[in-house]
Amino acid sequence: MAEEKGQSVARILVLGGYGFIGAEVTRALSKAGFSPCAMGRDAASAARVLPEVRFLQGDLRHLQAVSDWTAILTEFDLVVNCAGALQDSRDDDLAAVHHGAVAALAQAAAQRGIGVVQISAVGATKVASTEFMRSKGRGDDVLRGLGGSVWIVRPGLVIGRTAYGGTALLRMLAAVPGVQPMALGQVWVQSVSVQDVAGAVLAAAEGQLPPGEYDLVEEEPQTLRQVVSETRKWLGFAPARLTLPLPLWLVRQVGRMADQMGRLGWRSPLRSTAIQVLEEGIGGDPGPYRHATGQMLGSLQDVYAAMPSGPEHRLAARMALMMPVSVAVLSFFWLASGGIGLWQVREAADTLIDVGWSPLAATVAVVFWSAVDLSLGAAILWRPWAARACLAMVAVSLIYMISAAVFTPDLWFDPLGPMIKVAPGVILSLITHQLLQSR
Repeated sequence: MAEEKGQSVARILVLGGYGFIGAEVTRALSKAGFSPCAMGRDAASAARVLPEVRFLQGDLRHLQAVSDWTAILTEFDLVVNCAGALQDSRDDDLAAVHHGAVAALAQAAAQRGIGVVQISAVGATKVASTEFMRSKGRGDDVLRGLGGSVWIVRPGLVIGRTAYGGTALLRMLAAVPGVQPMALGQVWVQSVSVQDVAGAVLAAAEGQLPPGEYDLVEEEPQTLRQVVSETRKWLGFAPARLTLPLPLWLVRQVGRMADQMGRLGWRSPLRSTAIQVLEEGIGGDPGPYRHATGQMLGSLQDVYAAMPSGPEHRLAARMALMMPVSVAVLSFFWLASGGIGLWQVREAADTLIDVGWSPLAATVAVVFWSAVDLSLGAAILWRPWAARACLAMVAVSLIYMISAAVFTPDLWFDPLGPMIKVAPGVILSLITHQLLQSR
């Protein structure tokens, strides 16, 4: 235990504690004998990711004043900030999360003499080209001005067993069968394992890493083409038979489209901020960390060699690639179904009239269920509703199948099989529901 080693730090607050980096940091601290507490917005996600770790609910967007942090910090000896967001969206505010909350936290921590470990990013400065990097840089500057027990660690491209953000994008690219889509293939990238990031935080907590600023990157940069190739090899996919070059203008357009989907709650790893950061390369100076610890961080090849993959990783990569396709197909199917129903309302109503329905009742039924179809086709595009929309699609499909059996049984024996074809849509809705589950 940390106390048994004679170390003063025992109680550690990890902001963003159940995220990609935060969860690894929290587990490493707990394993080393510290008493970490994970803080974040979603108690349910924290319970799934870190069931044995104490959780404190809090939203950095609403912790903008020193007084907001005073009561929180009374029981902690160190704060590790793993929280972050890629781009402004419905749920994310870069200025508030990366700067406002950090500034308030820094002052409150300084008043109590509490150390802060800030997980930043290589390239974060106040004059960077993206608001992501600029807001990170402003937060770093506030902490830098405090002096004392402050560690600013800047990871490169973080690689971990689970997939999120850049790691998820790499695996999606690697999962494309047969061909390898590639843009910006000659851009230089320096990676780091999420375990090494957690190790740096642990070293700071144990007093083995002096306060200061450290880039956490491998010694030698590699091209993005090499990184994707190594990821494909690690996952166990066959080498691509053909590389498909993608023009930069097309990739940027995809980023703009992903930004628009961000307004609907989707956090695509291909948003314009990620693309712009990648255009500029991901790299830093490993020297200060090597000098402070006497250790070199492992290369991408070392990271993958120490992290065996299995069939579950290949399946997850393929499913991540298919998830947006599944959502798009379901949305198109239900919107088209509803639109055709309204466009051909008279013909559709005739099917019910032929079995004894009144013209008014038949017309109302067709219009009502067409509106239901349109609503579900739109609802699945709104990320907070998407999973529930899938279940609603299953329920409505079953209603259609049962109703057809009761009122229009001839449809079940139609040579074109209109009712039989509903079943694959039900299965796709159930599969998509599972693909939409986060973390």
